[in-house]
Amino acid sequence: MGNREEIRDFLTTNRRVARLRREEVALLAGVSVDYYTRLERGNVQGAPESVLEALARALQLNEAERAHLFGLARAANTTAAAGAAHGPARQLVRSSVQRILDSMATAPAYVRNGRLDLLAWNRLGRALYSPVLTSPAQPANTARFMFADPDAPDFYLDWERHAQDVVAVLRSEAARNPHDRALSGLVGELSSRSQAFRTWWGAHHVRFHRTRVRRLHHPVVGDLTLTCEALDLAADAGLRISAFTAERGSPSDDALNLLASWAATIDRDAAADA
Repeated sequence: MGNREEIRDFLTTNRRVARLRREEVALLAGVSVDYYTRLERGNVQGAPESVLEALARALQLNEAERAHLFGLARAANTTAAAGAAHGPARQLVRSSVQRILDSMATAPAYVRNGRLDLLAWNRLGRALYSPVLTSPAQPANTARFMFADPDAPDFYLDWERHAQDVVAVLRSEAARNPHDRALSGLVGELSSRSQAFRTWWGAHHVRFHRTRVRRLHHPVVGDLTLTCEALDLAADAGLRISAFTAERGSPSDDALNLLASWAATIDRDAAADA
Protein backbone atom coordinates (compact mmCIF):
# COMPACT_ATOMS: atom_id res chain seq x y z
CA MET A 1 0.00 0.00 0.00
CA GLY A 2 1.35 3.44 -0.96
CA ASN A 3 1.65 6.38 1.38
CA ARG A 4 -1.42 8.18 -0.01
CA GLU A 5 -3.60 5.11 0.40
CA GLU A 6 -2.25 4.58 3.92
CA ILE A 7 -3.12 8.16 4.90
CA ARG A 8 -6.55 7.91 3.29
CA ASP A 9 -7.41 4.68 5.10
CA PHE A 10 -6.02 5.90 8.43
CA LEU A 11 -7.99 9.17 8.41
CA THR A 12 -11.16 7.54 7.10
CA THR A 13 -11.02 4.72 9.66
CA ASN A 14 -10.49 7.10 12.58
CA ARG A 15 -13.19 9.48 11.37
CA ARG A 16 -15.65 6.60 11.32
CA VAL A 17 -14.52 5.43 14.76
CA ALA A 18 -15.18 8.95 16.05
CA ARG A 19 -18.57 8.87 14.24
CA LEU A 20 -17.91 12.14 12.46
CA ARG A 21 -18.78 13.33 8.99
CA ARG A 22 -16.15 15.10 6.88
CA GLU A 23 -17.91 18.40 7.48
CA GLU A 24 -17.73 17.91 11.26
CA VAL A 25 -14.02 17.04 11.18
CA ALA A 26 -13.33 20.12 9.07
CA LEU A 27 -15.28 22.33 11.48
CA LEU A 28 -13.51 20.91 14.55
CA ALA A 29 -10.10 21.24 12.90
CA GLY A 30 -10.76 24.78 11.67
CA VAL A 31 -10.21 24.02 7.98
CA SER A 32 -12.46 24.07 4.95
CA VAL A 33 -14.35 20.94 3.92
CA ASP A 34 -12.52 20.96 0.56
CA TYR A 35 -9.14 21.11 2.31
CA TYR A 36 -10.00 18.30 4.71
CA THR A 37 -11.33 16.20 1.81
CA ARG A 38 -7.98 16.68 0.06
CA LEU A 39 -6.16 15.55 3.20
CA GLU A 40 -8.39 12.51 3.62
CA ARG A 41 -7.63 11.52 0.04
CA GLY A 42 -3.99 11.21 1.08
CA ASN A 43 -2.62 14.54 -0.10
CA VAL A 44 -0.90 15.82 3.06
CA GLN A 45 2.23 17.17 1.42
CA GLY A 46 2.94 20.60 2.86
CA ALA A 47 0.26 20.36 5.55
CA PRO A 48 1.37 22.53 8.52
CA GLU A 49 1.94 20.88 11.89
CA SER A 50 -0.82 23.07 13.31
CA VAL A 51 -3.31 21.49 10.91
CA LEU A 52 -2.11 17.97 11.79
CA GLU A 53 -2.46 18.81 15.50
CA ALA A 54 -5.98 20.09 14.89
CA LEU A 55 -6.85 16.91 12.99
CA ALA A 56 -5.51 14.77 15.83
CA ARG A 57 -7.73 16.64 18.30
CA ALA A 58 -10.78 16.50 16.03
CA LEU A 59 -10.40 12.75 15.49
CA GLN A 60 -9.63 12.15 19.18
CA LEU A 61 -6.36 10.37 18.37
CA ASN A 62 -4.34 8.93 21.23
CA GLU A 63 -0.60 9.52 21.60
CA ALA A 64 0.42 6.61 19.39
CA GLU A 65 -2.13 7.47 16.70
CA ARG A 66 -1.02 11.11 16.70
CA ALA A 67 2.61 10.03 16.26
CA HIS A 68 1.50 7.73 13.43
CA LEU A 69 -0.27 10.59 11.64
CA PHE A 70 2.81 12.80 11.88
CA GLY A 71 4.97 9.90 10.65
CA LEU A 72 2.74 9.45 7.61
CA ALA A 73 2.96 13.17 6.89
CA ARG A 74 6.76 13.15 7.14
CA ALA A 75 6.93 10.18 4.80
CA ALA A 76 4.67 11.96 2.31
CA ASN A 77 7.16 14.83 2.18
CA THR A 78 10.10 12.49 1.57
CA THR A 79 10.50 11.26 -1.98
CA ALA A 80 11.48 7.71 -2.80
CA ALA A 81 14.48 9.14 -4.63
CA ALA A 82 15.92 10.20 -1.28
CA GLY A 83 17.48 6.79 -0.89
CA ALA A 84 14.57 4.97 0.69
CA ALA A 85 13.31 3.09 -2.36
CA HIS A 86 14.62 -0.23 -1.13
CA GLY A 87 14.15 0.47 2.56
CA PRO A 88 16.78 -0.22 5.21
CA ALA A 89 18.90 -3.32 4.70
CA ARG A 90 18.99 -6.06 7.28
CA GLN A 91 21.13 -4.38 9.91
CA LEU A 92 24.19 -5.90 11.47
CA VAL A 93 24.44 -5.85 15.26
CA ARG A 94 27.65 -4.26 16.49
CA SER A 95 29.99 -6.39 18.61
CA SER A 96 29.64 -3.98 21.54
CA VAL A 97 25.87 -4.49 21.49
CA GLN A 98 26.38 -8.27 21.49
CA ARG A 99 28.64 -7.88 24.52
CA ILE A 100 25.86 -5.97 26.29
CA LEU A 101 23.46 -8.81 25.52
CA ASP A 102 25.93 -11.41 26.77
CA SER A 103 26.49 -9.49 30.00
CA MET A 104 22.78 -9.84 30.81
CA ALA A 105 23.32 -13.31 32.24
CA THR A 106 20.03 -13.66 34.13
CA ALA A 107 17.69 -11.90 31.68
CA PRO A 108 16.67 -13.26 28.26
CA ALA A 109 17.28 -10.56 25.67
CA TYR A 110 17.39 -10.10 21.92
CA VAL A 111 17.82 -7.33 19.35
CA ARG A 112 15.18 -6.76 16.70
CA ASN A 113 14.59 -4.19 13.99
CA GLY A 114 11.40 -2.32 13.07
CA ARG A 115 10.20 -5.22 10.91
CA LEU A 116 10.52 -7.53 13.96
CA ASP A 117 13.40 -9.54 12.50
CA LEU A 118 15.40 -11.17 15.32
CA LEU A 119 19.02 -10.14 14.71
CA ALA A 120 20.96 -11.13 17.85
CA TRP A 121 20.35 -12.63 21.30
CA ASN A 122 22.06 -13.81 24.45
CA ARG A 123 22.11 -17.38 25.74
CA LEU A 124 18.85 -17.06 27.67
CA GLY A 125 17.20 -15.14 24.83
CA ARG A 126 18.07 -17.95 22.43
CA ALA A 127 16.69 -20.50 24.88
CA LEU A 128 13.48 -18.57 25.62
CA TYR A 129 12.73 -17.85 21.97
CA SER A 130 13.89 -21.23 20.66
CA PRO A 131 10.39 -21.93 19.22
CA VAL A 132 10.74 -18.79 17.08
CA LEU A 133 14.40 -19.31 16.14
CA THR A 134 13.89 -22.96 15.16
CA SER A 135 10.49 -22.50 13.52
CA PRO A 136 10.06 -23.59 9.89
CA ALA A 137 8.79 -20.03 9.29
CA GLN A 138 12.09 -18.34 8.51
CA PRO A 139 13.93 -15.95 8.53
CA ALA A 140 13.30 -15.58 12.26
CA ASN A 141 10.76 -12.83 12.75
CA THR A 142 8.18 -12.62 15.53
CA ALA A 143 5.41 -11.50 13.16
CA ARG A 144 6.14 -14.33 10.73
CA PHE A 145 6.15 -16.86 13.58
CA MET A 146 2.97 -15.36 15.00
CA PHE A 147 0.92 -15.75 11.84
CA ALA A 148 2.71 -18.48 9.85
CA ASP A 149 3.57 -21.12 12.47
CA PRO A 150 0.63 -23.16 13.81
CA ASP A 151 2.48 -23.62 17.12
CA ALA A 152 2.46 -19.86 17.87
CA PRO A 153 -0.78 -19.94 19.94
CA ASP A 154 0.82 -22.60 22.16
CA PHE A 155 3.88 -20.41 22.77
CA TYR A 156 2.03 -17.11 23.26
CA LEU A 157 -0.61 -17.72 25.92
CA ASP A 158 -2.28 -14.40 25.06
CA TRP A 159 -1.91 -15.02 21.34
CA GLU A 160 -4.67 -12.72 20.09
CA ARG A 161 -3.60 -9.71 22.17
CA HIS A 162 0.05 -10.21 21.30
CA ALA A 163 -0.78 -10.75 17.62
CA GLN A 164 -2.69 -7.46 17.52
CA ASP A 165 0.30 -5.74 19.15
CA VAL A 166 2.54 -7.17 16.43
CA VAL A 167 0.28 -5.82 13.67
CA ALA A 168 0.27 -2.41 15.36
CA VAL A 169 4.09 -2.40 15.44
CA LEU A 170 4.27 -3.19 11.74
CA ARG A 171 1.68 -0.47 11.01
CA SER A 172 3.85 2.11 12.78
CA GLU A 173 6.96 0.89 10.96
CA ALA A 174 5.16 1.15 7.61
CA ALA A 175 4.44 4.82 8.36
CA ARG A 176 8.10 5.50 9.20
CA ASN A 177 9.50 3.58 6.22
CA PRO A 178 6.84 3.47 3.48
CA HIS A 179 9.38 2.47 0.80
CA ASP A 180 10.80 -0.51 2.72
CA ARG A 181 10.35 -3.36 0.25
CA ALA A 182 11.25 -6.02 2.79
CA LEU A 183 8.47 -4.76 5.05
CA SER A 184 6.02 -4.62 2.15
CA GLY A 185 6.98 -8.17 1.28
CA LEU A 186 6.42 -9.32 4.85
CA VAL A 187 3.01 -7.66 5.00
CA GLY A 188 2.05 -9.25 1.70
CA GLU A 189 3.25 -12.66 2.87
CA LEU A 190 1.30 -12.50 6.12
CA SER A 191 -1.80 -11.10 4.40
CA SER A 192 -1.83 -14.09 2.06
CA ARG A 193 -1.42 -16.56 4.93
CA SER A 194 -3.69 -15.21 7.64
CA GLN A 195 -7.24 -13.87 7.66
CA ALA A 196 -6.63 -12.52 11.17
CA PHE A 197 -3.64 -10.52 9.94
CA ARG A 198 -5.65 -9.09 7.03
CA THR A 199 -8.47 -8.06 9.37
CA TRP A 200 -6.24 -6.40 11.96
CA TRP A 201 -4.04 -4.75 9.34
CA GLY A 202 -7.14 -3.15 7.85
CA ALA A 203 -8.15 -1.77 11.28
CA HIS A 204 -5.16 0.67 11.23
CA HIS A 205 -4.43 0.32 14.95
CA VAL A 206 -1.10 1.71 16.19
CA ARG A 207 0.35 1.52 19.69
CA PHE A 208 3.47 2.35 21.65
CA HIS A 209 5.30 -0.62 23.15
CA ARG A 210 7.62 0.56 25.88
CA THR A 211 6.94 -2.06 28.55
CA ARG A 212 4.50 -4.95 28.68
CA VAL A 213 3.82 -8.29 30.32
CA ARG A 214 4.27 -11.43 28.25
CA ARG A 215 2.74 -14.79 29.14
CA LEU A 216 4.61 -17.57 27.37
CA HIS A 217 4.54 -21.35 27.41
CA HIS A 218 8.01 -22.75 26.83
CA PRO A 219 8.17 -26.39 25.69
CA VAL A 220 10.87 -27.22 28.26
CA VAL A 221 10.15 -25.11 31.37
CA GLY A 222 6.41 -24.48 31.05
CA ASP A 223 4.51 -21.25 31.69
CA LEU A 224 6.26 -17.94 32.33
CA THR A 225 4.93 -14.47 33.13
CA LEU A 226 7.64 -11.97 32.21
CA THR A 227 7.96 -8.20 32.03
CA CYS A 228 9.49 -7.03 28.75
CA GLU A 229 11.36 -3.73 28.64
CA ALA A 230 12.17 -2.13 25.27
CA LEU A 231 15.51 -0.30 25.01
CA ASP A 232 16.16 1.65 21.81
CA LEU A 233 19.76 1.76 20.56
CA ALA A 234 20.49 5.44 19.96
CA ALA A 235 23.41 4.76 17.61
CA ASP A 236 21.52 2.19 15.52
CA ALA A 237 18.31 3.66 14.15
CA GLY A 238 15.45 1.20 14.28
CA LEU A 239 17.19 -1.37 16.46
CA ARG A 240 15.84 -2.22 19.89
CA ILE A 241 16.84 -4.53 22.73
CA SER A 242 13.96 -6.44 24.29
CA ALA A 243 14.85 -7.78 27.75
CA PHE A 244 12.68 -10.03 29.94
CA THR A 245 12.60 -10.33 33.74
CA ALA A 246 10.48 -12.16 36.30
CA GLU A 247 9.43 -11.20 39.81
CA ARG A 248 12.11 -12.40 42.22
CA GLY A 249 11.10 -15.65 43.91
CA SER A 250 8.09 -16.21 41.64
CA PRO A 251 7.38 -19.44 39.75
CA SER A 252 8.47 -17.64 36.59
CA ASP A 253 11.79 -16.77 38.26
CA ASP A 254 12.26 -20.45 39.05
CA ALA A 255 11.40 -21.29 35.44
CA LEU A 256 14.05 -18.84 34.19
CA ASN A 257 16.64 -20.51 36.42
CA LEU A 258 15.63 -23.87 34.97
CA LEU A 259 15.83 -22.37 31.48
CA ALA A 260 19.38 -21.17 32.22
CA SER A 261 20.37 -24.69 33.30
CA TRP A 262 18.85 -26.16 30.13
CA ALA A 263 20.63 -23.59 27.95
CA ALA A 264 23.96 -24.32 29.64
CA THR A 265 23.45 -28.04 29.01
CA ILE A 266 22.74 -27.41 25.35
CA ASP A 267 25.92 -25.31 25.06
CA ARG A 268 28.03 -27.97 26.79
CA ASP A 269 26.68 -30.68 24.51
CA ALA A 270 27.37 -28.52 21.45
CA ALA A 271 30.94 -27.84 22.64
CA ALA A 272 31.50 -31.56 23.24
CA ASP A 273 30.25 -32.41 19.76
CA ALA A 274 32.53 -29.78 18.27
